[in-house]
Amino acid sequence: MSAGEKKALNLAWLWTVLFALTTTSFLLTLYHIFFIAPAELQMGIVFKIFFFHVPSALAMYVGFGLAGLGSAVYLKTKKPFWDALAISGAEVGTLFCIIVLVTGPLWGRKAWGHYWVWDPRLTSTMLTAMIYLSFLALRSGSPGAAEKRFAAALAIIGLPMLPLIHYSVQRWAGQHPTVLTEEGGGISAEMVPSLLGGFTSFSLLVVWLLWARIRVERQRQEIDSLDLELAGS
Repeated sequence: MSAGEKKALNLAWLWTVLFALTTTSFLLTLYHIFFIAPAELQMGIVFKIFFFHVPSALAMYVGFGLAGLGSAVYLKTKKPFWDALAISGAEVGTLFCIIVLVTGPLWGRKAWGHYWVWDPRLTSTMLTAMIYLSFLALRSGSPGAAEKRFAAALAIIGLPMLPLIHYSVQRWAGQHPTVLTEEGGGISAEMVPSLLGGFTSFSLLVVWLLWARIRVERQRQEIDSLDLELAGS
């Protein structure tokens, strides 16, 4: 067996293990959320959206953060891997941002009586989603060098929005609740395993999705490179 075949076999094994861990973690977390964790006194079962909303926000930060990082390094080095990381991070971050923007209003309808209020955190999250959706729009199809550079700049511009989202409640107040604080969480001890399970499950899912998307993008880059070589020959 060649070195390349051994590497491919090891990657396939790691891929399978990661998928199994992600699936198992989600199943255990879902069981704890719906069958063990108690319902909140005022919000009732609607509060359980919290266990999906907060981990999704963390996953969104990871995706968009990697998109900005990959874009910055790509602009400096022009190496295809960093471009693939930027695209993959933007797509994964956008996926979880959509989950945040769906679960947030569902939670808010019960808490505030409205699906949407122009709260600083909600508004900054929506603006961030628009930035990275613009990035993905520029990178759709067969973008040229100028589109790639402009899209990379957009991803970098979006990076400061991530701490702005996180600290907007402390800076400008608003209606968005601060359940987890430096002084301690505002949830009961019985809910903590569900929240930790959510963080673990979504973290594993982010890694798995990024890995899958980067592999696909790298294969597409190789095909495009071969097409250019054939066209020039």
